[in-house]
Amino acid sequence: MIETERLFLRLWRPEDAQAYFLINQDPKVIEFLFGPLTMQQVQDFMAEANRRQQHYGYTLWAAELKATGALLGFIGLNYTDWDGQLFTPAVEVGYRLGSQYWGHGYATEGAKAALDYGFNTCGLEEIVSFTVPANVRSLRVMEKIGLKRDFAGDFASPKVAEEHRLSRHILYRIRKGQGD
Repeated sequence: MIETERLFLRLWRPEDAQAYFLINQDPKVIEFLFGPLTMQQVQDFMAEANRRQQHYGYTLWAAELKATGALLGFIGLNYTDWDGQLFTPAVEVGYRLGSQYWGHGYATEGAKAALDYGFNTCGLEEIVSFTVPANVRSLRVMEKIGLKRDFAGDFASPKVAEEHRLSRHILYRIRKGQGD
Protein backbone atom coordinates (compact mmCIF):
# COMPACT_ATOMS: atom_id res chain seq x y z
CA MET A 1 0.00 0.00 0.00
CA ILE A 2 2.55 2.62 1.16
CA GLU A 3 6.29 2.04 1.17
CA THR A 4 8.82 4.13 3.07
CA GLU A 5 12.56 3.63 3.45
CA ARG A 6 12.09 0.99 6.18
CA LEU A 7 8.36 0.23 6.32
CA PHE A 8 5.39 -1.16 4.47
CA LEU A 9 2.02 0.26 5.52
CA ARG A 10 -0.49 -2.29 4.27
CA LEU A 11 -3.83 -3.94 4.84
CA TRP A 12 -4.16 -6.38 7.71
CA ARG A 13 -3.75 -10.13 7.17
CA PRO A 14 -5.11 -12.95 9.34
CA GLU A 15 -1.56 -13.92 10.30
CA ASP A 16 -1.09 -10.45 11.89
CA ALA A 17 -3.55 -11.24 14.68
CA GLN A 18 -1.19 -12.94 17.13
CA ALA A 19 1.54 -10.30 16.85
CA TYR A 20 -0.96 -7.45 17.20
CA PHE A 21 -2.60 -9.22 20.14
CA LEU A 22 0.78 -9.42 21.92
CA ILE A 23 1.49 -5.73 21.25
CA ASN A 24 -1.81 -4.90 22.95
CA GLN A 25 -0.89 -6.89 26.08
CA ASP A 26 2.29 -4.87 26.75
CA PRO A 27 1.76 -2.58 29.78
CA LYS A 28 3.98 0.09 28.17
CA VAL A 29 1.88 0.12 24.99
CA ILE A 30 -1.49 0.23 26.75
CA GLU A 31 -0.48 2.74 29.44
CA PHE A 32 -2.70 5.42 27.86
CA LEU A 33 -5.37 3.06 26.54
CA PHE A 34 -8.31 1.41 28.26
CA GLY A 35 -6.55 -1.87 28.87
CA PRO A 36 -5.38 -4.91 26.90
CA LEU A 37 -7.32 -6.09 23.86
CA THR A 38 -8.83 -9.55 23.60
CA MET A 39 -8.13 -11.65 20.54
CA GLN A 40 -11.70 -10.97 19.38
CA GLN A 41 -11.12 -7.20 19.70
CA VAL A 42 -7.89 -7.56 17.70
CA GLN A 43 -9.66 -9.48 14.94
CA ASP A 44 -12.55 -6.99 14.92
CA PHE A 45 -10.07 -4.09 14.72
CA MET A 46 -8.24 -5.67 11.79
CA ALA A 47 -11.48 -6.35 9.89
CA GLU A 48 -12.76 -2.83 10.55
CA ALA A 49 -9.43 -1.28 9.50
CA ASN A 50 -9.55 -3.14 6.18
CA ARG A 51 -13.20 -2.13 5.73
CA ARG A 52 -12.28 1.52 6.35
CA GLN A 53 -9.65 1.35 3.61
CA GLN A 54 -12.37 0.28 1.20
CA HIS A 55 -14.82 2.93 2.44
CA TYR A 56 -12.60 5.98 3.01
CA GLY A 57 -9.49 5.22 0.95
CA TYR A 58 -7.28 5.23 4.07
CA THR A 59 -7.06 3.41 7.37
CA LEU A 60 -4.84 2.51 10.30
CA TRP A 61 -2.56 0.25 8.28
CA ALA A 62 -0.51 -2.66 9.54
CA ALA A 63 3.08 -1.37 9.83
CA GLU A 64 5.58 -3.98 8.67
CA LEU A 65 9.35 -3.69 8.97
CA LYS A 66 10.73 -4.26 5.46
CA ALA A 67 14.01 -5.77 6.65
CA THR A 68 12.41 -8.58 8.66
CA GLY A 69 8.69 -8.71 7.82
CA ALA A 70 7.88 -8.14 11.50
CA LEU A 71 4.58 -6.48 12.37
CA LEU A 72 5.41 -3.33 14.35
CA GLY A 73 1.78 -2.31 15.05
CA PHE A 74 -0.26 0.24 13.14
CA ILE A 75 0.33 3.63 11.53
CA GLY A 76 -2.18 5.49 9.44
CA LEU A 77 -5.25 7.63 9.15
CA ASN A 78 -8.53 7.24 10.98
CA TYR A 79 -11.87 8.95 10.38
CA THR A 80 -13.47 10.20 13.60
CA ASP A 81 -16.84 11.84 14.09
CA TRP A 82 -17.26 11.95 17.85
CA ASP A 83 -20.40 13.78 18.87
CA GLY A 84 -19.93 17.06 20.70
CA GLN A 85 -16.38 17.75 19.55
CA LEU A 86 -15.75 20.98 17.67
CA PHE A 87 -12.96 19.48 15.57
CA THR A 88 -14.99 16.52 14.24
CA PRO A 89 -15.65 15.11 11.79
CA ALA A 90 -11.93 14.84 11.17
CA VAL A 91 -9.19 12.55 9.98
CA GLU A 92 -6.64 11.62 12.61
CA VAL A 93 -3.09 10.42 12.08
CA GLY A 94 -2.43 7.63 14.55
CA TYR A 95 0.17 5.05 15.49
CA ARG A 96 0.61 2.23 17.97
CA LEU A 97 3.80 0.22 17.89
CA GLY A 98 5.19 -2.54 20.04
CA SER A 99 7.46 -1.03 22.70
CA GLN A 100 10.48 -2.92 21.33
CA TYR A 101 10.16 -0.70 18.23
CA TRP A 102 10.06 2.62 20.09
CA GLY A 103 12.94 5.06 19.73
CA HIS A 104 13.90 4.06 16.18
CA GLY A 105 11.88 6.70 14.32
CA TYR A 106 9.41 4.21 12.81
CA ALA A 107 6.30 6.06 14.03
CA THR A 108 7.64 9.34 12.67
CA GLU A 109 8.63 7.80 9.33
CA GLY A 110 5.30 6.06 8.87
CA ALA A 111 3.21 8.99 10.09
CA LYS A 112 4.94 11.36 7.63
CA ALA A 113 4.08 8.93 4.84
CA ALA A 114 0.48 8.73 6.09
CA LEU A 115 0.21 12.54 6.07
CA ASP A 116 1.59 12.67 2.54
CA TYR A 117 -0.88 10.02 1.44
CA GLY A 118 -3.78 11.82 3.13
CA PHE A 119 -2.99 15.18 1.59
CA ASN A 120 -1.74 14.16 -1.85
CA THR A 121 -3.66 10.97 -2.62
CA CYS A 122 -6.88 11.44 -0.66
CA GLY A 123 -7.10 15.22 -1.08
CA LEU A 124 -7.56 15.94 2.62
CA GLU A 125 -7.20 19.58 3.69
CA GLU A 126 -6.49 18.97 7.39
CA ILE A 127 -5.36 16.10 9.59
CA VAL A 128 -5.49 16.07 13.39
CA SER A 129 -4.02 14.02 16.19
CA PHE A 130 -4.71 13.92 19.90
CA THR A 131 -3.69 12.17 23.08
CA VAL A 132 -3.63 12.60 26.83
CA PRO A 133 -1.10 15.17 28.08
CA ALA A 134 1.06 12.54 29.79
CA ASN A 135 1.70 10.65 26.54
CA VAL A 136 4.89 12.55 25.74
CA ARG A 137 6.18 9.97 23.21
CA SER A 138 3.10 10.46 21.05
CA LEU A 139 3.26 14.23 21.44
CA ARG A 140 6.88 14.19 20.25
CA VAL A 141 5.89 12.29 17.12
CA MET A 142 3.10 14.81 16.43
CA GLU A 143 5.58 17.66 16.66
CA LYS A 144 8.24 15.89 14.57
CA ILE A 145 5.77 15.38 11.72
CA GLY A 146 4.75 19.03 11.72
CA LEU A 147 1.49 19.12 13.66
CA LYS A 148 0.89 22.18 15.83
CA ARG A 149 -0.94 22.31 19.14
CA ASP A 150 -4.42 23.80 19.00
CA PHE A 151 -4.63 25.28 22.50
CA ALA A 152 -8.32 26.06 22.02
CA GLY A 153 -9.00 22.49 20.93
CA ASP A 154 -8.37 20.54 24.14
CA PHE A 155 -11.31 18.30 24.93
CA ALA A 156 -12.71 15.61 27.18
CA SER A 157 -12.91 12.22 25.50
CA PRO A 158 -16.51 11.13 24.94
CA LYS A 159 -15.40 7.53 25.60
CA VAL A 160 -14.96 7.96 29.38
CA ALA A 161 -16.31 9.94 32.32
CA GLU A 162 -14.86 13.44 32.56
CA GLU A 163 -13.06 12.65 35.82
CA HIS A 164 -11.33 9.57 34.33
CA ARG A 165 -7.51 9.81 34.04
CA LEU A 166 -7.79 9.30 30.25
CA SER A 167 -10.49 11.91 29.69
CA ARG A 168 -8.50 15.09 29.03
CA HIS A 169 -6.98 15.22 25.54
CA ILE A 170 -4.88 17.78 23.76
CA LEU A 171 -5.38 18.42 20.07
CA TYR A 172 -2.81 18.94 17.33
CA ARG A 173 -3.52 19.89 13.71
CA ILE A 174 -1.82 20.27 10.36
CA ARG A 175 -3.23 21.70 7.15
CA LYS A 176 -2.19 20.70 3.66
CA GLY A 177 1.07 22.41 2.74
CA GLN A 178 2.06 23.32 6.31
CA GLY A 179 4.53 20.50 6.82
CA ASP A 180 6.36 20.94 3.51
